[in-house]
Amino acid sequence: MINASSAAGNKAPVYSLVIPIFNEEAVLPLLVRRITALLDKLDAGAEAIFVDDGSRDTSVIFLRGMATSDPRFRLIELSRNFGHQIAITAGMDAAAGDAVIVMDADLQDPPEVVLDLIAKWKEGYEIVYARRTKREGETLFKRASASLFYRALEQMTSVTIPRDVGDFRLVGRKALDTFKQMPERDRFVRGMFGWMGFKQTAVLFERPERAAGETKYPFWKMVRLAVHGVISFSDKPLRLALWAGLAISGFAALLGVYALFSWMFTSGVVHGWTSTVVIISFLSGINLFMTGIIGLYVGGIHAEVKRRPLYVVDRLTGFEEAVAAMRNAEAPKDRMLAARERRLG
Repeated sequence: MINASSAAGNKAPVYSLVIPIFNEEAVLPLLVRRITALLDKLDAGAEAIFVDDGSRDTSVIFLRGMATSDPRFRLIELSRNFGHQIAITAGMDAAAGDAVIVMDADLQDPPEVVLDLIAKWKEGYEIVYARRTKREGETLFKRASASLFYRALEQMTSVTIPRDVGDFRLVGRKALDTFKQMPERDRFVRGMFGWMGFKQTAVLFERPERAAGETKYPFWKMVRLAVHGVISFSDKPLRLALWAGLAISGFAALLGVYALFSWMFTSGVVHGWTSTVVIISFLSGINLFMTGIIGLYVGGIHAEVKRRPLYVVDRLTGFEEAVAAMRNAEAPKDRMLAARERRLG
């Protein structure tokens, strides 16, 4: 028996929700209930694409059942953990809607805000991002580090990345097609959407605390994401290495002049190992630091030139029915085109 909401899954969707999943078994029942309620409220056909990024708990089992029972649900199972940004990319590659909404599974991105994103999209905006005005359930250190993260990105990157904005956003089909043409491996999705331009706006919301489970973005992952963002969209670290090297060279030259002056006109250079050890250690540390910066860029180039796939899909659930329905819908058009070609021939 297929109810009205299930029948909507047999139509080409207008809206596509993309939700990356990694060990979220504790929050999935509540998430699915709220996503189902959201899909029932939408004014056109929609799909919810869950991307399992190598979960080791029962998340996949639960989502397989949902994708089998409700044709609006889809599941992409990646062969291993490829990372949050890659999981988002996999879901967006598979999205069939004219408006694609990316959101996290922990319910800190409230599904109800999607209605506000869609309203802005209907006003003509190609990209609508959700900006946090309040972050509940987070420690002072977490809020301070997040604030530092966004401000550092703003200063270091060459593109406009809005403050207090994560990956929770709506992307129109034109922006999505542009996104698919960007083949870089080391992905920073919010920076990529900032780079491409288009007409963008924000929807404000208060971010609630995580509904269940543990965060998948601890401090060290935030630092890594910040580094990826800077390396992907800015050459300022390389410029910093250049100017720091020039400054240190100038300082060394002045020190050499001072040593020569002391040797020629005073009793000699001050004896002792302390100053020598300090200077050598300082210069060696700076050298290693600058080499590390250059190494990050070289490593990024190395990853790009290998041209490996961004991700590997292990299993798909729920897409077969959607593909069949879309083929059936396009069949009359194909027959008309074939008949027209025969007439012209």
